[in-house]
This record gives sequence, C-alpha cells and structure tokens, in this order.
Amino acid sequence: MKLTILGCYSATPRTFTNPTSQVLETKNHIFLIDCGEGTQVHLRKYKVKFSRIKHIFISHLHGDHFFGLPGLVSTFRLLGREAELHIYGPKGIKEAITLLLKLGDSWTNYPLIFHELESKDSELLFEDDKISVHTIPLDHRVYANGFLFREKPAPRTLDIDKARKYGIDKSQFNNIKNGADGISKNGELIPNVKITLNPPKPKSYAFCSDTVYKESIVPIIKNVDTLYHESTFLETEKHLCAKTKHSTAKQAGQIARKAHVGTLILGHYSTRYKSLELFREEALQVFPNVELADDGKIFEI
Repeated sequence: MKLTILGCYSATPRTFTNPTSQVLETKNHIFLIDCGEGTQVHLRKYKVKFSRIKHIFISHLHGDHFFGLPGLVSTFRLLGREAELHIYGPKGIKEAITLLLKLGDSWTNYPLIFHELESKDSELLFEDDKISVHTIPLDHRVYANGFLFREKPAPRTLDIDKARKYGIDKSQFNNIKNGADGISKNGELIPNVKITLNPPKPKSYAFCSDTVYKESIVPIIKNVDTLYHESTFLETEKHLCAKTKHSTAKQAGQIARKAHVGTLILGHYSTRYKSLELFREEALQVFPNVELADDGKIFEI
C-alpha cells in the first residue's frame, strides 16, 4: 500500500497547507479519500493519473472534506472520461453535486454513481477478489464515517527451485499455482505447501477523520497496519473537543494503543499551532510509533 497525503490540515486552506485529501494505491486500485478544496491541483502536482480513480470516499459533508469534489467531477467530464465513477458518502452528497451540474448544464458524459450512507454501524462498501472497504462510524457534528481498507490474502507462489528439486515437470506449474499438489517424476505426491512460498502478509489501513474520542471504533480497526487519526488539538485545548467533536493528539495515541495498530499517523491539525512536532510528542506519551502527516508526504504501508 502506498499512501499519499494531498492535504491534512483542518478548516480553511492556506498558501502552504491544504484541507483533507489522500490517495491510497493498492492492488491496482487508486482510491481517493476525501476531496478538500484544491484536491485536483494536488493530484496533478503529485502525478496521480485521473483516469485510474474509480472510487472516491467522502467522510462527511463539511467543506474542508468535499468542496474539491464538484470541480474534480467536472474536470473528469472535460477530459472525456468514459469509465464509471463511484462516490461513497453521506446522504445528501448526490443532491449537492448534481445540483451544481444541473445549474451549470454540465451533466457528466460518464456514469456517475452515488452510494449514499446512513448506517451508524460498520458496513461493506466495496469488495473484489483483492481488497475490501468498510465504513468506520465516527462521532462528529454531522454524520461521518472513516474507512477501513483491507487487502485479502494473496495465493501462494510457486517455488520453482523446490519444484525442480522434487522432479516436478513444468507442465504442472500452473495447477500448483492454483493450489494443486505436485507429482514427482517417481510418482510421489508432493504437498502444495512444500513447493510454494507463503504470500506477503495482507496490509490494512484505517482512515479516521473527523471524530471526537470514540473507543467503539477500536474493535473495527484492531491490529491494522496503519491508522490515520485526526489530531486537531493538543491537550491544552482539550476543552474544545466536546464542542467541536474533534480529538487531541494524545487521544489519537490512546485509540492506537487500545487497537494495537502498527503505526499511527496524525493529521487534521488546527492551524493555531506553530510546530507539528508538538503533536507527535503528545501522542508518543501513550503510543510508541507515531508519524506526522504533511502535505505531499508519502507513506509505504
């Protein structure tokens, strides 16, 4: 998995910071997660191919998470897109986007498919033979979801050296790749596990922004390789969390610790603070493996 942070700051864009948007590349998919203002500019800046984006996941209908979407939808039209585009987001997102298209008399020339969400329980949004995407119900001022991306186990791979050692003819290789046992030149049955290699461990990524501290998400994200969790405030402004329904960096660390995740990435910073390092320092008090998101930063999961 390759995660590119296009924007990771809260509220309004500035000349040197951008609102939330991410690109997750995995298993031949490019998933766009949230689409704050300026997203399409940064897709170009970081050379993400527009044509490969087929699924967009919007966490909630606050502007710093989806105001870039109408422009991106329109740009796809201008580029002559023909492939389907699936948009997953809270109920109301279809009305918001299609109203702008209607008023501008600029309907898409490609299938635009909305998947509107209302459930407060985790649900499956997308699945193929390589990956699944589920919602992570969050607690914000408006209906909001995070998203959990899990790769599926890959098939075992043929160990050619061992197959030859056992005297297995190459005509059997395709069947062995599909799970069959091998037969040596002496007629001995060789179990598949002896002539194949373990596949790489499936990767997982959880995106959680925006939300107040919410322990009920822990069972959903348990043991994920990487968790992105909002950290709008430091503990000095913890009193603002209940009103704004946001979290502190330390609270994000507590969620990461309880869920036994591999790595915590902090983001959605309030722009009132002069140093991002302060966020890492607070989270490190409760969780040992903390990274800081920043615009343009890339993480290998």
